[in-house]
Amino acid sequence: MGQGLWRVVRNQQLQQEGYSEQGYLTREQSRRMAANNISNSNHRKQVQGGIDIYHLLKDLANDELLWQGLCKSTWGHCSIYNKNPPLGFSFRKLYMQLDEGSLTFNANPDEGVNYFMSKGILDDSPKEIAKFIFCTRTLNWKKLRIYLDERRDVLDDLVTLHNFRNQFLPNALREFFRHIHAPEERGEYLETLITKFSHRFCACNPDLMRELGLSPDAVYVLCYSLILLSIDLTSPHVKNKMSKREFIRNTRRAAQNISEDFVGHLYDNIYLIGHVAA
Repeated sequence: MGQGLWRVVRNQQLQQEGYSEQGYLTREQSRRMAANNISNSNHRKQVQGGIDIYHLLKDLANDELLWQGLCKSTWGHCSIYNKNPPLGFSFRKLYMQLDEGSLTFNANPDEGVNYFMSKGILDDSPKEIAKFIFCTRTLNWKKLRIYLDERRDVLDDLVTLHNFRNQFLPNALREFFRHIHAPEERGEYLETLITKFSHRFCACNPDLMRELGLSPDAVYVLCYSLILLSIDLTSPHVKNKMSKREFIRNTRRAAQNISEDFVGHLYDNIYLIGHVAA
């Protein structure tokens, strides 16, 4: 009797608070249904988002302007750029071939160049190969050095692509060695590089050469002096570094008629900026 009366009173309290045993269950079910609806809605959004990303990536994969930009930003010059595209040509396919050819070059330079030619990407011309090398940054510099040592005709055309007009000699030498890496040891190839650079530097700066009274031979001597000074000042194994006075004296002995101020500026450049062939 007491328990039955307690239930009646409790049900009345729950009804006043907006609940009932049946209503409480109904609200709990409503919460679960709402949670399920939210979960299903989020799932639909995720699925829809995945579909949108898929379509976006699919569109990008077929965007010829995008692939063209990727090709030309990585391989700045190819003979095929200046030709009427063959049947079935696409820049997406060209990108894959250029990437494959670069990997092949970095394993075997001759095979890499032959691959580019077989695909019609490069013409069989020293000048075209030189332009390709000059405008490409994905080629292994050690393999490239071996290739240029063997292909002096390509090296000649590569040197002429540099414009050293109005550049200070050490800065021009640094730019040169960024494209055509110096050998690790002295020898005939290094002498060839410095000789070609000296003639090119003089050809780009005829007025300066007349003003300073410099010839290609004198520039050659200065370049060698700059390389030796670079080693002296940057090597941790050299304890007694060459002074500015010593550099001026030694350089003017080797190349006469060069002003002391000019040679002093050369020393300052190496001292402040660093190695010319690093």
